[in-house]
Amino acid sequence: MDPILVGIIGIGVLIVLLALGVHIALALAAVGMFGSMAIIGFEPSIWLATAFSFSYFSKSAFIVLPLFIYMGLMAGSGGISHNIYEALKIWVGRLRAGLGIATVGSCTAFGVCTGSSLVAAAVFTRISAPEMRRQGYGKRTAYGVCTSAGSIGMLIPPSILLVVYGIISELSVGKLLIAGTAPGLVLAVSFSVGLWLMSLFRPAEFGSAPVEKVTWRQRIVSLGRVWPVLLLGGVIIGGIFGGLFSPTEAGAFGAAVITILIILTTGSERWKILKEGSLEAIKINAMVFFILVGAGIFARFLMFSGITPMLLGAVVDAGFSNLTFIIIMAFIYLIMGCFLDSISMISITLPIIIPVVREMGIDPIYFAMVSVLAIECGLITPPVGLNAYAAFGVAEPDVTLEDIFIGCLPFFFMMLAALAIMIAFPWLSTILPTLMLGD
Repeated sequence: MDPILVGIIGIGVLIVLLALGVHIALALAAVGMFGSMAIIGFEPSIWLATAFSFSYFSKSAFIVLPLFIYMGLMAGSGGISHNIYEALKIWVGRLRAGLGIATVGSCTAFGVCTGSSLVAAAVFTRISAPEMRRQGYGKRTAYGVCTSAGSIGMLIPPSILLVVYGIISELSVGKLLIAGTAPGLVLAVSFSVGLWLMSLFRPAEFGSAPVEKVTWRQRIVSLGRVWPVLLLGGVIIGGIFGGLFSPTEAGAFGAAVITILIILTTGSERWKILKEGSLEAIKINAMVFFILVGAGIFARFLMFSGITPMLLGAVVDAGFSNLTFIIIMAFIYLIMGCFLDSISMISITLPIIIPVVREMGIDPIYFAMVSVLAIECGLITPPVGLNAYAAFGVAEPDVTLEDIFIGCLPFFFMMLAALAIMIAFPWLSTILPTLMLGD
């Protein structure tokens, strides 16, 4: 059978398996294995899959994944998130839409402690949403803020998604992590400005600002609550940027600091938190590793089939400009985000797209930042908006899933605005990586 035909059939089978609810890792691995067998034979396929899996997992970049996952889970249980929110509430709570802006800022700062949007959304839904409602915020607005702002956690280093992106695309994980700072901050500013504008046109949704005055002494004292974030940010972002640490070393230090904080601050619950967090980190890490192996096997099948070179030629022959191609890919990711989670999207698409990006001369770091921001939009869109489900799982009893999705709608357009800014100004994605002292 013609290898290209086998490749086309394989992609079709993959789509069918995903539609039937087969786990993404199993679907990718099965299609990749059976497709390779049809092209190069049984024994070569088994040998290549085995050798690939061993060499893949021997990469040092894989070590950072369990460290970042563990750090994020522990940070969500150690009281760090509550301290960040209380400090920012003192600084900006009296402003128009101040509690909402404080939530956005808290999610941004908390992103230094966790690379997971789901963790950030769930944590601040518990902390911020009830407080906003007590101050008169509409429940849809309150939960929309927390759900949407949680997505910043997947952009600010240490980002689990960017680590996975680097492993699959074979780009520098350190440069991707540092580059992720820009879209994270652009998104935070977009949310903050959007909230302020919403409060002008829909003041009833934002209640009234706290009436008690806050002194500068209280503001300065409140900064003492956020020293763990400053420490982690200095080590992870500053260390990687300055070439003092590799991402793996930064992750190890961060995990150690979080563990010490849990032991010192959580009293009699410390060992329960550490045990449950460690087990959950192992489960998540195993799932991510399985997905990455499946994606790698699938990528090699596409190369054997000739689909990747064929697509590369088709895109080049179509004469798309770089900007047009990037906009098309961003739109595709927005649509895929309605049906797939973030890691699944990049696992399916990167083996096909990255060779095209390189051939067209597009800066792969720039493309990565645009792609990841577009992918993050899917975290708040139905029917598979995972942030919305994470928020709903810890929401107050009178809040429905429909309330959360409707509340996220204005923030979806703010995310599109941030995406447009990242597409229009490529230097936002590349300036920090080019200034790095390390790799």
